[in-house]
Amino acid sequence: MTRTQITVFVLVAIVALVLGLTVNKVLNSKGQNDPTALLDAGIVLLPQSRTLPELSLIDQDGQTVAVDQLKEQWSLLFFGYTFCPDICPATLAQLRQLQGQLPEQTRAKLRVVLVSVDPNRDTPEQLKKYLAYFDAGFIGLTGEEATLQKFANALSIPYIPADTSKENYTVDHSGNLVIIGPDGTQRGFIRAPLNNAKLAAQLPGLINPLD
Repeated sequence: MTRTQITVFVLVAIVALVLGLTVNKVLNSKGQNDPTALLDAGIVLLPQSRTLPELSLIDQDGQTVAVDQLKEQWSLLFFGYTFCPDICPATLAQLRQLQGQLPEQTRAKLRVVLVSVDPNRDTPEQLKKYLAYFDAGFIGLTGEEATLQKFANALSIPYIPADTSKENYTVDHSGNLVIIGPDGTQRGFIRAPLNNAKLAAQLPGLINPLD
């Protein structure tokens, strides 16, 4: 082997080593947050976190809650309503099941919030009674129609207000979830339909990122 060939061989080996170390570092730093795996689980992260609008709603205990109070924990917001015939009860049941599949460390940092799209019927008392069927720890929020619409639009989860003059009316709304980070900003979405097995595998890496 000539000196030139030896030099080329050494350089190739060094480049391969550097690339290998770099790839290993990237993979280890991401942990379970591999973008492809996140998307496969239905988790879509925003390129830049989004600030929530300054507004207040009413929780299931009748207390005023400023939107910017959604901090300290991660939150999954679902825009639905208690008289929903199918999507809402199915989604809340899945979220209850999902919590049971998550490690305690992850579960302790995650809250589930139902934001009503039917303020005409979803009083705080109705929300509290309804959510108790799924999980006592779930939070319910309601408020004035205009406030709820502003909140939903700001999070890119618009819905169509119902004609409340009709008996047993329904409300058209999205089944997607909104991801709110512990800093109180929107981090992304979880697309419907939910896949609990994949979400249980990916959420711990998002909520408890590796150093």
